[in-house]
Amino acid sequence: MSRWLKRFYASLALPLAPWTRVALVVAVIPLALAAMAPLWTLHFAAPQYPKGLDLYVYTYTIEGGNEGNDLPEINTLNHYVGMKKLDPADFAELDFIPFAIGALFLLALRVAAIGDVRSLIDLGVLTGYFGAFSLGRFVYMLYTYGHRLDPHAPIRMPAFMPPILGTKEMGNFTVSSWPAEGTWLLSIFGVVVVGLVLWYFVRSPAASPPRPREVAPR
Repeated sequence: MSRWLKRFYASLALPLAPWTRVALVVAVIPLALAAMAPLWTLHFAAPQYPKGLDLYVYTYTIEGGNEGNDLPEINTLNHYVGMKKLDPADFAELDFIPFAIGALFLLALRVAAIGDVRSLIDLGVLTGYFGAFSLGRFVYMLYTYGHRLDPHAPIRMPAFMPPILGTKEMGNFTVSSWPAEGTWLLSIFGVVVVGLVLWYFVRSPAASPPRPREVAPR
């Protein structure tokens, strides 16, 4: 076991292959584009809205479809069921995402320029943490919107959880929630980084069985 650990720690200091550095440089392109693209989209369909209503969640704000006109309409509907008004200022809680994207961008370029296997693993861990925390924060925000309803609203309805992924019936509305361009761009970066980390784990000297010692002939 101690021999395996020594080989593992030694492999962390190995330099990255040139093609790995190129892959990281290419991967930061979709990462940078994701900062300005919508991360999530919600579509509200009902008989009284033949074209439906759309809501787009960005890394820094929310926007309504139909040149922004859908957001006031959605807020009017939310008022009747006692849901808090969807205010772009409330989504300032997600303002950390552009800064996190910028940090990952710089860190990935640093790993591509002067990094080793250890720094690549650090980048993979931070990327996974960023993705999990961002999604968890978004889920929590949707949960609070659906569970903090005004008890004096014109229409009384039990607390609910808006859909995170997929389609759900909410009153006479069918609400669909799906990842948008920004999330797919972030996913491309994450898949590349995690894939490189796994490749080095598989190809590292620690993953190979030790060679048997040669016994000198007597």
